Amino acid sequence: METIRNWLLPALLATGQIAWLWPGAGLAGEGVPGAAALVAVLGAVVAETAALGRRRRAPVRALAWSLGALLVGQAAWPDGYFGVGAPVALYSVAVRCPVPVTVRAVPAAVGVEWLLSLVHVGVRPALASEWVLGALLYVVCAGLGEARRQWLRGRSLATRLLAGAEEARRRAGDTERRRLARELHDVSAHHLTSVVITADAARRLGDSRPELTSEALSFAERTGTETLTALQRLVGLLRDVDRPDPPPMTARIEELIAGFGRLGRPIDAVLPDDLAGPAAEAVHGIVREALTNALRHAPGAAAHVSVLRGEGVLELSVDNAPPRGSAPDGIDAVDGLGSGRGVAGMRERAAAVGGELTAGPAPGGGWRVRATLPDATGPWGPPEGAGRRDVLREQRLADPALVFTATLLPLVFALVTAEEWTGASLRAAVPGLLVVTVLLTAHAVPLLWRRRAPWPAFLGVLATSWLWPAAVAAAALPSRVSEFFAGGALAELLAVYAVAVYGREAARTWPAWGAAAVSLSGTLVATAGADGELSGEGSMWPAAVLMFVPLAVVLAAVFAGLWGAGLAVRRRRLRILAWDDFALAGALWHAERAADAERHRLAAKLRDAVLHPTAALVEQARQGRLEEVAAKARSALAAMRELLHSLGESEEDTGPGLAPAPTAADLDTLCRTVRTAGRDVTLRGLPEAARDLPPAVALSAYRIVEAALGAGDRGPARVTLRRRRDTLRVTVSGVPLAVTGPVAERLKVRVGRGTGHIALEQAGVVRVLLSTRPDPAPAQEEASPSSHA
Repeated sequence: METIRNWLLPALLATGQIAWLWPGAGLAGEGVPGAAALVAVLGAVVAETAALGRRRRAPVRALAWSLGALLVGQAAWPDGYFGVGAPVALYSVAVRCPVPVTVRAVPAAVGVEWLLSLVHVGVRPALASEWVLGALLYVVCAGLGEARRQWLRGRSLATRLLAGAEEARRRAGDTERRRLARELHDVSAHHLTSVVITADAARRLGDSRPELTSEALSFAERTGTETLTALQRLVGLLRDVDRPDPPPMTARIEELIAGFGRLGRPIDAVLPDDLAGPAAEAVHGIVREALTNALRHAPGAAAHVSVLRGEGVLELSVDNAPPRGSAPDGIDAVDGLGSGRGVAGMRERAAAVGGELTAGPAPGGGWRVRATLPDATGPWGPPEGAGRRDVLREQRLADPALVFTATLLPLVFALVTAEEWTGASLRAAVPGLLVVTVLLTAHAVPLLWRRRAPWPAFLGVLATSWLWPAAVAAAALPSRVSEFFAGGALAELLAVYAVAVYGREAARTWPAWGAAAVSLSGTLVATAGADGELSGEGSMWPAAVLMFVPLAVVLAAVFAGLWGAGLAVRRRRLRILAWDDFALAGALWHAERAADAERHRLAAKLRDAVLHPTAALVEQARQGRLEEVAAKARSALAAMRELLHSLGESEEDTGPGLAPAPTAADLDTLCRTVRTAGRDVTLRGLPEAARDLPPAVALSAYRIVEAALGAGDRGPARVTLRRRRDTLRVTVSGVPLAVTGPVAERLKVRVGRGTGHIALEQAGVVRVLLSTRPDPAPAQEEASPSSHA
């Protein structure tokens, strides 16, 4: 289908040119070029056709070749070579390229056209009309192309938003699992780990330090109660839908640091007084994770927490010294209590707010965690005014092109007749032409605001038209010049159309066409009366009335039809945008429902696995049973770890259960399924390329091939996987429907989630390059937070 779209128009233009070459020109009595000129014309047709066939992939190159073909064809056959390819190629440049490229392309095309006009016409008055007409042609093509580019840009943006929403819907369950896993790790793991450490220390030192038993029981009861509260929030008792503006976090972070200090380690901190927002939440989570790791692996070692505010960023550092030979109060390093994802969790928390985090050994020993976070203190969610851009009103070339056309098109007819004027009449008409040019320009300038302010632009066009009879009366313009004011009616046509398309409450914009008909009829009649055309017909007023009424009726019919066309275009566009909004809202609704279902399913597992053992821990602490407290804490911590590992098993939302996600190794099964459906699919390079791939890469490869093969093509396809060093190359050919439209946007979203690159070729080839490098934050980093641990 894409190939037909690329070559249909060039083929039609070439067929029309060849048909005019033979037998059209001969039948019309026109001269036929000789042998050499015939070869040159045919060569120009071939070059132009080949260039236009690639106008979508290489528009600038297509324009250059089309202009070259225009020069050759016009030189060989000035009266018979059409050269329509150059305006078409310029239109493609405006559609496919940025505005600066189009702005540079228009003078190049106009320059070639002016050069040909100078050669063919010579230095005569008619040359001016040729130049104006040539400039109008290319400027209008560029303006229409820019309008089309803006519309396609809006459609692409809507498609990308919908693709992102569809991807969010597909991953809603997995996203909710990850969020709950992070929250569970941040809350339960740290609280329960602290209970285990303090209970074990109190049990070992109970004989020499009996007061530690009561302190450990009190700490276990207090911490268990906090854990219960946090877990109840996680199971859905508090829905986190409309998050309020975040309160200041400095006091909470200071309380967190003081709590760790009470466990027997010296900690000093430097914090701003007004930490708030997502970055402050991330600081709280990272500090809690870092100090817990230090407590687990370097007990008793001093720690330093620093948060410094720079230019729009927060610089966080958490440093702990190497562990001492023996920890105070008998608190030893505790192994085996972590979930194995502490450093990775801190990196995820930093990345969630747009920051970065590094963790590793400090130069002088010990361990250092450093993070750079954006200093955003506002509410969670997208910034105000970050919605979809109104591309219907955002034009940079279309409206200036229309103003240029409305100004100069009436002058083209005047310049065409200038060839018939004698020297004296030409000299007398030049000042009048300058006045007409100025007035037509002032009449058309309000069209620049026809999208943003259609009614003021419309009223401005009507008001400036009444300058015409005043100028004719004041400057005594001859009738042969003032009659070209009638060409300024093009501005009224455009203004009425703009009111219908862009005005508010479109159904109530109908007075625009009536007002335009009455105003323009009155202007033209007044102009005719001012230049004396009505004075020779007896009394001027009856003649003016006889001229005004039929003219108003005709113009009213024309304006009403144009207003109706604008209203139809407006409704069509609004239907398209409404469908986009409906589809986007539907995808987001389904994503929220999927997240709710996953949340409720996991809530039951969370209650059974962690909430009930934690409640038993609190009860045992209230009864003063230290041994049972330690046992329940370890049991709850083990259940929490098992739940965390189960939450991390799946990368995709695969349904009500936690079934394993498909990987690249399953592509053979996918291709067999497609072949069963009647489509020829070839798979190459699977066993070697899919071996030992990271889970995320294996899943992405499968989803990319699945989306490309499911685009709707019916022809044969080929899937090739190639592994080279740290990259996996996935190539899917024979899928022309996958390189454009929603499928292409979904593929871009999928690849954009990771460290990959994608290339979509118009021939129907999808090429993806995925990095197979392992996660730079391996789990064993948490197991060794200090070089001395």
